[in-house]
Amino acid sequence: MKRYLFTLLLPILFFINVYGQHKAPNPEITAKEIQHHIEFLASDDLKGRLSGSKEIYIAAVYIKDEFESYHLQPLFKDSYFQEYNFISDVKLTDNNSLKFDINGKDEKLDLFKDYIPTTFSGKNSIKAGLIFAGYGISAPKLNYDDYANVDVKGKIVIVMRSTPEYDKPRSEFDKFASLRFKAALAKEKGAAGIIFVNGHLPKDSSDNLVKFTYERAAGEKDFPIVQVKRSFVDQLFKSQNLDFAEYQLKMKESRKPASFIIKNSNADISTEVEALNSVDRNVAGYLEGTDSVLKNEYIVIGAHYDHLGMGIEGSLYKGTEPKIHHGADDNASGTAGVMELAEKFASVRDMLKRSIIFITFSGEELGLIGSNYFVNHLPIPADKIDAMINLDMVGRLRDDALTVYGTGTSSKWKDILNRENKYHFKLAFNDEGFGPSDQSSFYGKGIPVLFFFTGVHEDYHRPSDVASLINSAGEDTVLHYVYDVAGIIDSMAGKPNYIKIASKGTSGDWKVYAGTIPDMSNTSEGFKLSGVSPGGPAEKAGLKGGDVMLKFGDKEINNIYDYVYSLQDHVPGDVVVVVVKRGDQKLSLTLTLGAK
Repeated sequence: MKRYLFTLLLPILFFINVYGQHKAPNPEITAKEIQHHIEFLASDDLKGRLSGSKEIYIAAVYIKDEFESYHLQPLFKDSYFQEYNFISDVKLTDNNSLKFDINGKDEKLDLFKDYIPTTFSGKNSIKAGLIFAGYGISAPKLNYDDYANVDVKGKIVIVMRSTPEYDKPRSEFDKFASLRFKAALAKEKGAAGIIFVNGHLPKDSSDNLVKFTYERAAGEKDFPIVQVKRSFVDQLFKSQNLDFAEYQLKMKESRKPASFIIKNSNADISTEVEALNSVDRNVAGYLEGTDSVLKNEYIVIGAHYDHLGMGIEGSLYKGTEPKIHHGADDNASGTAGVMELAEKFASVRDMLKRSIIFITFSGEELGLIGSNYFVNHLPIPADKIDAMINLDMVGRLRDDALTVYGTGTSSKWKDILNRENKYHFKLAFNDEGFGPSDQSSFYGKGIPVLFFFTGVHEDYHRPSDVASLINSAGEDTVLHYVYDVAGIIDSMAGKPNYIKIASKGTSGDWKVYAGTIPDMSNTSEGFKLSGVSPGGPAEKAGLKGGDVMLKFGDKEINNIYDYVYSLQDHVPGDVVVVVVKRGDQKLSLTLTLGAK
């Protein structure tokens, strides 16, 4: 009983400890208050504020209590919280099994020890014959096709990881190497499922199974995808009087594919990957303006308050043991900024013309999930939002260098930013409205944006992004600047105009450019767009934010990866028919691809 009571009291004691540390009211923006907020949000106790965790909920309550103490009105009727559901992870159900029949002898494999389904495996149970399909690559332009001389329809293909040029640091085959790419190709060729295996080359290579890590995209529907240990493929080769290691070496020496049917053998596979749903929340309050007309128009000042927890995809930490990713600069600094600005504006609320929304988003590190949800479930009309100001990583000012994104999204911005720069910042402007933070969600809805940023550093997305490294005096100066800029927007007689900025393209090493902006919060079938780049091929074709792409040319699109792989098959100037779902309608649109 004593142990039970102690366990029950722990959360309460923690809250008393935490909330007993709230600062005394002070309406001014100060370095001391900034540091106080960041030290709490980036503390060990909050364990990196992973979206969906109990720790990020504690952060949300902390922010809510601050907003309440400034007498902000709750934005969502009577609540400061806007809750939403999202897929936080995936797990394997009990319906996963794998068995080989090799020359009439059954070989049952143990999950996790002998084999592992991938996180993007579809749900299905199949029993079929086997075909060894080399590296599972079809690249006619490279004069290489593992599927050229075999019919894999209805069969399970066994495919080696990596590429024929595994020993080259950079190879033209690299873009065909991903397991998702190979699985999608095998499915397109008519295979019933795919089994991956590590080859014997290079010599002394490990035989580790892939990590079961959620990639935040839908899987290949009804298509089983697993990896097995090499020893089982060794047995299959031996049943054909072949040696797997020697066979791979001959393939390397000949530089030719050598796929073949594995006779008198089959595999019986069942796979099921279950999505785990979690709840998270945006936290928002607002101050109502005093002008009888302009109080119905809004300025949004926001930042994301989530981070990477103990280290998820996106972490740059190279260690093997999980560590707290504190996220002091990314983005406890921006969250502290929103709270300090809310407190400062609350102290002059009688002078405000427009209403100002102060909001912190969760889910940014998972793909702008929170801000995307907000703009698609607004408590006010989108056309009443005059501007969105985003703060992301504003805590490491160095040499007075400050970058502002979105400066081309309204013709008013550069003049205001330059005129109000009495702090002698070395300003760098980036005109584009879309970018890797929450302002993108707003820009896609036709809202002018500004995104303040003090720059990337060596602690970015690493456990070493800690509160002690914050330049709180520098952030104090940045926030005073943002306060001045927001004040000018508040006092404007008319709305700042919205300008569509043609994107320079974000296709990495690809030459082809479509101009689509992904909705990374989408986990259902298809590739959902949060927007399209102004003036880009997608916009010219008639695609819009909210569209769900189902086909790109002759390729079915189940997720963002299918779309990316389909783009790689094309060159600038190609004309592609794209099928999208828009509401209850299916539309066929003709898209002419551009060059990056």
